[in-house]
Amino acid sequence: MNIAALCDADTAVGLRLAGVHQIFVPTAEKTPTQLWHTLLDHLDDIALLIITEAFAASIGREFEEFRLRTIIPVIIEIPDKQGKIPDHIDFVSNLIKKAVGMEINK
Repeated sequence: MNIAALCDADTAVGLRLAGVHQIFVPTAEKTPTQLWHTLLDHLDDIALLIITEAFAASIGREFEEFRLRTIIPVIIEIPDKQGKIPDHIDFVSNLIKKAVGMEINK
C-alpha cells in the first residue's frame, strides 16, 4: 500500500522529501478535479491520501461524498503554502476527539 498526494507544486516538494512517490500536481491542462478522477483510478494500491484543503474545497461535493463512503484510503487534509483555510473542518482532530473523548489543543 502506498501514500499518494494531490497538492500544489510547493507542497509536493516537501512531500517528495518525506518519501511520498505518487503525487498529483495540477497544471494548466489538468485541474484538481481532473486529477481527482485520475487518482480514483489508482485507489486499489493507496492506503493514505494527502490532499490540500484548497483542492479538497475546489473538488467540492464529490470529494465530501467520497470521504463519507470510504474507509480506505485514509484522507488527510493539510494546509497549502497560503495557510489554513478559516473555518475549515479538521477531520483528523474530530476523529481524535471522538476516539479519546476530549479535544486536543496545540
